Amino acid sequence: MLRPTRSLLSDALTILKGVGPALAKKLEKLGLQRVEDLLFLLPLRYEDRTQLVKIGALAAGTRCLISGEVLLAETAYRGRRNLLVRISDGSGQLTLRFFHFSRQQQAQFQSGVRVTCFGEVRRGSAGFEMIHPEYRILRESQDATMSDSLTPIYPATEGVQQGRLRNLTDQALRAMQDEPPVELLPQAITEKLGMPSLAAAIQYLHRPPPDADIEQMQAGKHPCQQRLAFEELLAHYLSLRSLRALAETDDAFALVDGSEQVSGFIDDLPFTLTGAQQRVVDEILGDLAQPHPMMRLIQGDVGSGKTVVAAIACLKAISCGVQAAIMAPTEILAEQHWRNFSDWFRPLGIEPAWLSGSQKAAARRASLASIADGSAQLVVGTHALFQEGVDFHRLALVVIDEQHRFGVHQRMALRDKGIGEEGHPHQLVMTATPIPRTLAMAAYADLDTSVIDELPPGRQPVSTIAVPDSRRSEIVERVRSACASGQQAYWVCPLIEESEVLDYQAAEASYQVLTEALPELRVGLVHGRMRPAEKERGMQAFKEGLIQVLVATTVIEVGVDVPNASLMIIENAERMGLSQLHQLRGRVGRGAAQSHCVLLYKPPLGRIAKERLAVLRDTNDGFVVAQRDLELRGPGELLGTRQTGLPDYRVADLVRDSELMPQVQITAETIRTSSSELAATIVRRWLGDAGRYGKV
Repeated sequence: MLRPTRSLLSDALTILKGVGPALAKKLEKLGLQRVEDLLFLLPLRYEDRTQLVKIGALAAGTRCLISGEVLLAETAYRGRRNLLVRISDGSGQLTLRFFHFSRQQQAQFQSGVRVTCFGEVRRGSAGFEMIHPEYRILRESQDATMSDSLTPIYPATEGVQQGRLRNLTDQALRAMQDEPPVELLPQAITEKLGMPSLAAAIQYLHRPPPDADIEQMQAGKHPCQQRLAFEELLAHYLSLRSLRALAETDDAFALVDGSEQVSGFIDDLPFTLTGAQQRVVDEILGDLAQPHPMMRLIQGDVGSGKTVVAAIACLKAISCGVQAAIMAPTEILAEQHWRNFSDWFRPLGIEPAWLSGSQKAAARRASLASIADGSAQLVVGTHALFQEGVDFHRLALVVIDEQHRFGVHQRMALRDKGIGEEGHPHQLVMTATPIPRTLAMAAYADLDTSVIDELPPGRQPVSTIAVPDSRRSEIVERVRSACASGQQAYWVCPLIEESEVLDYQAAEASYQVLTEALPELRVGLVHGRMRPAEKERGMQAFKEGLIQVLVATTVIEVGVDVPNASLMIIENAERMGLSQLHQLRGRVGRGAAQSHCVLLYKPPLGRIAKERLAVLRDTNDGFVVAQRDLELRGPGELLGTRQTGLPDYRVADLVRDSELMPQVQITAETIRTSSSELAATIVRRWLGDAGRYGKV
């Protein structure tokens, strides 16, 4: 009996010709481990090598295929050693220039030898030239060969040339012809969306025919790309939903006691909850009463009152005799929470504990001891909360603020601190960066979402204008006038090129200028390189009105509430993202006076910078701002690339492919209901065995 032939696709890459252990290690940097992975390493762009271009018809800036005869090859010394090879095809002449070459390579270019080259045409001192082109020496009587498909350019890694990647994908494509990858999408879906088969889409994208629409493919809108993007988005969505389903099988503390204490706390607040806040509180309290862990995301614009909602959730946990923890991404925001919660909870006999990386050893030991023995009913801190050596007594609720600054792994690490015999802790994550719906569907599918879409009464929209920095003196006068009338002002110097040093110098320089220009005013300075105690003193002095103008870096983006501050000046606004500018603007407009935000920019402005500043002038709606930020910069920038744990998509683009998400959601629920095995197979194809989220 003949056994069916086994596909190479599931084998390690070392099964392929030319792949040894050293190359396999380099390929792993591209996420390539199995032969099938090569099929999903899609080209970044394409080059047309399907026709020869006459040298006489070349144009500077184009990339093309040419063929000609070597006239001469010589070494020149013009600042550095060059190999110059002059070739002609009868219609004109072109120079090939090499900066890195060997004697053997130089010897190849004998006069009369015919060569085929591909590269970018540039204008040189002696006419057109190509610098380090790809080339091939032709044998006698051998004609120049042209590709029968567009040439793919793949993502590169050190030590792996494009020719090698094309050779390996050729081998993988041949293996696919012998046994095409299994179609995992239901036929009804592919037919409804007019999608090709998976094998046809992969073959087309790796080796497009000469008449392929390159513009459509560069835009990522070709049906073959959409076919793969859909399945990849589906895999990530299924993975997050799987994480959610796993959580629903876990036990958790059912927090049903303490209703009277919670109601009394709400009644004693010096303000009335908005309808949106009350609705979200009801949703949270309903979740906390369940014997399974809550996994809820609260979205709310700057100043919508998320913190007091979190406080109500924490009080509910404490009233049930268990612990709550609040984690914030920066010390300054964590300190603000610690102060707020202390003010609210001390009258109730609850003393919040503090834990951060900069704590002195004795204070840290005391905090760790109170956390471990349960006397710390509420713990506030930074990422130090989930580090080794932190042992909670009965952690039942984890609150994470500015959740987009933390990755999924960090969020889960804190949750894992609370897993015990009584179950898993509830999770409440908050963000003041409103997230467009399609992005939230893709990035936070493991969470229920609540939106506080109503600002407290009396909050007026902030008037925003953009002004070139040549009018700086006018703005300084505006600051003088505002402070003379009893108001206060922020003067923000943003981070430039992620450099703390430059950030510090910019703030120092502005501080010096404003101190000299406004001698009658008290000017303060706060920046990220100060000790926490110094920053705290500066912030507190501003809050108490002892400082009238606070020069600051973006450390004040979140966490500072000064109702008397009605003017915000932001330097180099053209360098910043919309959402960050909106966050900064939200520091004013918290009192009764009309507030203003001035965006100082350095002309000339590029197109995107103009659009960005125009959005802020036109709207105060955080969701509108976030949607435009998403369109202009992409999801990684909107949510903070480095730490979010946002998945790296191989094919999909959350902005470009956002219209696929509603259908992805519907398809995912259909598959999850009908076949958990199929769902797991789709996830495994795109995310590998790690499951990325499901096994955090």
